[in-house]
Parts: sequence; structure tokens; C-alpha cells
Amino acid sequence: MPTIDAVDFFYLSMPEVTDEADGSQDALLVRVVAGGHVGWGECEAAPLPSIAAFICPMSHGVCRPVAYSVLGKRLESPADIARISVDVAYNSMDLLQAPHTLSGVEMALWDALGKMRGEPVWRMLGYDRSFAKTPYASVLFGDTAQETLERARAARAANFRAAKFGWGPIGRGSAEADAEHFAAAREGLGLDGLLLVDTGQIFLEDVERAAARLPAMEKAGVLWFEEPFQASAIDAYAALARKGSKVRLAGGEGAHNVHMAKQLIDHGGVGFVQIDCGRIGGIGPSKEVADHAVAKGVTFVNHTFTSHLALSASIQAYAGLKDHVIAEYPAMPKPLALAFTANHIERDADGEIHAPDAPGLGIEVSADGARPYLQDVEIKVNGQVLYTTPAL
Repeated sequence: MPTIDAVDFFYLSMPEVTDEADGSQDALLVRVVAGGHVGWGECEAAPLPSIAAFICPMSHGVCRPVAYSVLGKRLESPADIARISVDVAYNSMDLLQAPHTLSGVEMALWDALGKMRGEPVWRMLGYDRSFAKTPYASVLFGDTAQETLERARAARAANFRAAKFGWGPIGRGSAEADAEHFAAAREGLGLDGLLLVDTGQIFLEDVERAAARLPAMEKAGVLWFEEPFQASAIDAYAALARKGSKVRLAGGEGAHNVHMAKQLIDHGGVGFVQIDCGRIGGIGPSKEVADHAVAKGVTFVNHTFTSHLALSASIQAYAGLKDHVIAEYPAMPKPLALAFTANHIERDADGEIHAPDAPGLGIEVSADGARPYLQDVEIKVNGQVLYTTPAL
């Protein structure tokens, strides 16, 4: 009977980490060894607390380390992965970093199981085939409208038919200043390009300030207005949706469990739900949200701003949905995000991407590429070493 023999974490970081809203500046790789097979995953959270959540001493009966529910457990089927997730949710109920830590572990479990079975993850999720996705270049707004224009032109020159501009100065100044950025993005992308806007929760729960941006977005032909508010501000989402704008709302990357995502779909009025399987608990919960989105007439989209390992994991959950075609694609990641993967999900001649048709996630990790960014970490309590960076 295959069991989970080891779970190892590798903290990677750029030599200098800035305050730029770019999640590819560091990474937490997860390696699972089960039944003689190695699977890889990636946590989308601060690496050190995520490592600590796996190995920390027990605080009480439902605040146990994530390792308690994972190591030594059976891994023969998707049902085993689901059972482990349920156990983590209960046994680590009060360990608030647990969902983020589990996300990377759960991805790696699917990868290992796929390699055991010789099947891609999307097939194990029940899909008969995988459909092409239209990737959008995910970039940040420039400090000036001119910089935004240049970035939009660069995305179009790189053969992206869609682009999302996020964060930067949007919402920090006037609505008029923001309108210049929206217009610049549209000009650079062209009239036929798909334009998406992400404001990174900048309006907190201020519906009127967010709504003040809608006329300029409509004029620029923006498809969606992503994360205007904090992830759990469901009432604010609903109130903005009731404004009746042609620009649909998008959100969900902040969901760290299925229930948060379902609340946004059922009560927040979003037209697009964006799930990061590195945060929500992994691939299984992402698939559950995708199924719910289909039933509710909401479009499912992945959220990925880091590596191609995370990209592959994130598109598995909706690979078999023909009508859900938009996919976030990390167009300008930091060097480490490209270095630690040996192969990448490349766009085809039509500019589209596909979930790999290979066992597991279909992405191989490059130890040589990762080593220059590997951080040497030791966690010790009362002289006892609980964690030290393992051999890569």
C-alpha cells in the first residue's frame, strides 16, 4: 500500500525582495515522496510561516501541525487526498496558516498520484479531455500612464490577445488619473484586445469610490473589475454589482476555503470567480468551486502570478470546461519562478495554452535552477531542530 513517506519544503527567494506587488519574488516548493514516486507543489503564501505550520508543536487537540494529518497516510486514489484535506481542516482547525501549507502539499499529492497511475491530474478529476485556454498577460500598471501604454504595447507585441493590468497607482489618486491608465492600456492593447483590470483590494469596502472608476472602465471596454474590495467584503461586492455596469466583477483569489468562494459566487454578484489553488487548499477544492461556478452561471478562471508549476496546477480544475476559456498567465515573472521548472506551458501557434497531457502535473522541477535561490533555514525550539533545509 503506497503511503506518504516524506514531505519536504524548499524556500526560494530572489537576492533582493522589493515592495512591488509581485508574488514571484520568492517561492515555497513542496516535495512529496509516496509509493516510490515524487510529486511537486507550490504554496502561494509567505514561506516561513507555511513551513512552520507543517512542523510546529501541537498547541491543543485541534491545533496540530499539518504533518500530523499527512505523513504516513495512504495515497492510492483521489479519495485519499480528499480524506487528508478533511483531516487537516479538523486537526489543524486553529492553525490559521494550515490551508496555505496544505495547498502546496495537496498539489504535490496529485502530482505523485498521477505519476503512479500514468495519468494527468485533469483526467483523474473526471474530465474526458482538456480544452485550450486563452492566456492573458498578467502585468502591473506602470507608475505613469505612459508606462502603462508601453506595457500594453509590449503584451500585444508578444502576441497576447488579452492582458490584465493590476495594482500600481490605481485607487491611490483620483478617478481621473486612473482613467488615463485605463485609456492607455486600451490604446496599447488595441481595440480588439481583451482588457482586464485588477485593483488589488485598494477600495477596502468603499463602494462609491470603486464605482467612480466604472465609467472610465466602460469607456475603455474593460471586461472585468477584479478585487475592488477585501476578499470577505461580500456586501460591498454585491452593492457594486447592483450598479448595473457592463463591467463584470471578478474575485476569489483571497478565498482560502471553498465556502469563501461559494459565498462570493452566491451573494457577491461576481461574473468571474478566480481561484488560486496555492491558497484555497489545493486542486480538489478548486475543482469543487469550478463545479459550483458552472451550476451558478459564473465563469471560472485560475489565479496564477508565479511559476509554471503553479500554472499547471491551477488550470487542472477547469481544464475540461470548454466554455471557461480565460486563463491567467505569468507573463513577467522574476527569474527564480522560471528557473526552478525545467519545462514550461508554452503558447501554441494560435496563442493558446493547454494543461499538460502528461502524468501528474506534467511539470518537472529543476534542482540546478532552484539551487541559486535556495535559502538555508533552520527552525529550532529549546535546542531541538524541528526543520532544516533538506537536500534538493
